[in-house]
Amino acid sequence: MTESAQPGSAQTGSAQPGPAFPAERTAVLTGVGSANGIGRHTAHRLAEAGWNLGLIARREDEATALAAELTAAHGIAARGAGVDVTDSTAIAEAAAAFESDLPQIVALANFAGVSSSVTYFEITDDEWARVIANNLTATHLVTQAFGRIMAANGLGRIVGLSSVTAQKGGGTFSKTAYAAAKAGIIGLMRGVALELGPHGVTANTIAPGPVDTDIMGGPLDDARRDAMGAATPLGRISVPEDVSATVAFLISEGAGHITGQTLSINGGLYFH
Repeated sequence: MTESAQPGSAQTGSAQPGPAFPAERTAVLTGVGSANGIGRHTAHRLAEAGWNLGLIARREDEATALAAELTAAHGIAARGAGVDVTDSTAIAEAAAAFESDLPQIVALANFAGVSSSVTYFEITDDEWARVIANNLTATHLVTQAFGRIMAANGLGRIVGLSSVTAQKGGGTFSKTAYAAAKAGIIGLMRGVALELGPHGVTANTIAPGPVDTDIMGGPLDDARRDAMGAATPLGRISVPEDVSATVAFLISEGAGHITGQTLSINGGLYFH
């Protein structure tokens, strides 16, 4: 073996870390309208860490009010937009506005979605379409719009929101239609990981178990919260901060070699 072919020499080549984040970078979050939702908690966590934010909610006043609040508290740049995430035209307009008004878009976390407790034989065509559109199709449309921007820049982090319901086929509240939509998000993010990886974009999914928010038919009372927590090895259900911490890691600079994965956040409720 010649010296030029020695293992570890410059001539043999070596793996290189992914591109560095710009000093000023933006994360886009959907589903930030709920006062007790995962999206809003994540927005606060990322703002504290210095991320600029593009915030999407169904109601524009909720998104813009949160943007103003985070700008005042943390000195970041933030913009809010009222968007129907099943409308590709409205999403494209928000993407163009955020790209123009904010620093480089580096990350996207999809939190928008709806639950459904309708049992299988009772699902109407309209209910099925509503659940698929607002969970799976919405995640696709938003990911496609902002994924184009990140791929063009050669850098991006995308997170999709699935659920333990997808893994078990049902949950503590939502049932089959929701399970199907959330399972589709896992497949969607894996496909995005394969296709956008060559462009420097990662795509991962989080699958929370029950989270102490209002999505399961309203706020949880103590009895319901305790009963759900008792089913987990850790003895409690998740709080939004458990989820937001995982998202913050997945969109971080240090998570650049994690893609196509599904991270369960459920206190041991389901192993896979």
